[in-house]
Amino acid sequence: MDEQTRTRHILKTLGRPTPKYFIFLLLGGAGLLWFLYAWSYQLQYGMAVTGLGDWGAGGGVPWGIYIGSFIWWVGIAHGGIIISASVRLFKLEAFKPVARMAELLTIAALSVAGLYIILHVGRPDRIVTSIIPAFPWRIHFSPLVWDVTVITLYFVMTGTYLLLTVRRDIHFLQKKLPAVFAPLYRLLLMGYHPSEDKKVERMVWWLALGIILMAPLLLHGGVIPWLFALLPSMPGWYGAIQGPQFLSIALTSALGAVLLIAYIFRRAYGWKDVLPDSAFRSLGSALALFALFFLWLQLQQIITGVFAPPLGVEESTAAKLHQPLYWAAIIPVGLVLLYLGAQWAIRSIFSITRTVVAGVVAVLAVFLEKVLFVVEGLMEPGFKLYQGVPGSYWPSWVELSSVVGAFSFVLVFFLVVAKVMPIVEVVEEEAGASDGHREMAELRLRTTPLGLRRAEK
Repeated sequence: MDEQTRTRHILKTLGRPTPKYFIFLLLGGAGLLWFLYAWSYQLQYGMAVTGLGDWGAGGGVPWGIYIGSFIWWVGIAHGGIIISASVRLFKLEAFKPVARMAELLTIAALSVAGLYIILHVGRPDRIVTSIIPAFPWRIHFSPLVWDVTVITLYFVMTGTYLLLTVRRDIHFLQKKLPAVFAPLYRLLLMGYHPSEDKKVERMVWWLALGIILMAPLLLHGGVIPWLFALLPSMPGWYGAIQGPQFLSIALTSALGAVLLIAYIFRRAYGWKDVLPDSAFRSLGSALALFALFFLWLQLQQIITGVFAPPLGVEESTAAKLHQPLYWAAIIPVGLVLLYLGAQWAIRSIFSITRTVVAGVVAVLAVFLEKVLFVVEGLMEPGFKLYQGVPGSYWPSWVELSSVVGAFSFVLVFFLVVAKVMPIVEVVEEEAGASDGHREMAELRLRTTPLGLRRAEK
């Protein structure tokens, strides 16, 4: 496929909305309205309407789906931008068609993760009255404050990364983009000049390097797991293995999510050439690799929890192994690994549909594992203030509504963005790009004093 045909295919998303588009938009809007109703109910009656409790005579746990979902969405965000950054940094051409989708997924996922923090503090005003004022003197020793800090930093870096990579496309496609969004395009292109492209490429490369370095060292391989791993009073969480475990979970869930999003756009717009089979094959192989890491690290935790462990670790591990929902999360990931591994070894059994199904199964399994990780860790604390009082937790309809709202937000986000900008990076022909540079150079020449003198002669 030549570049002009490819560009026309990519720009199909900017065309007139179809009835199916409006149906999905209405479904996403309905999910968001339901979430807003549930949230207003929580604001009216307090956190008591959730399934959350606290340590005490009645048992219970103070964290549940809210924090489990927060970890999961942050993981998807980190994994998504790692995919995109790897394309720039390591020249992974197989992932290039889905790079921008991964960037957009990161923006959406970070937004949802931030929303879960607001949900869990009970009232939005507490962000202003409690967290922000305490920030200067808590930053030195609070993993939770570190968490908020790096998420904010990551959001800024990702937004900058996306803006730098999309400006060139908007500039060269201005005449083909919807005129109704012209004010937005002018805002995004403020100060843009084609001559900056090489500098922008270097800036994006350095941003990608920063993202790749920060992810395993500070973000989902560092600060996020430190929120749990630094608590010796919680034997189910404490330990150095949480960093690599969280990172493997982030990449597993992100790859599964990108597979699903790419498949939906491929089916909706007939993008067999824009999103080729090779992209899905590469994503499936990468998903198998990180699913293997995920299971291997789970095995490490189990072995150290059953072979002569400290008492608290033994109890928390036994509780996890006797939980059917834990195996409902681990076994599907094992099946995904077996299928994708077989598909990698025997290329003739490759199927895009089955690969996407495997990705969705992995995403849902990891979500369940993260919620259980939070809840089970709280149910087995190292201290025994209330002997004989078992902890209990079951998510309420309010918490479950937040999950519906989160997925609805991501759906609406992609539906809207797909009508505003190219969802896949457009690679302009070198001739077209050269013409653009030449026209701008001639314009600069005519507007300089030397150019004016030449015109007068």
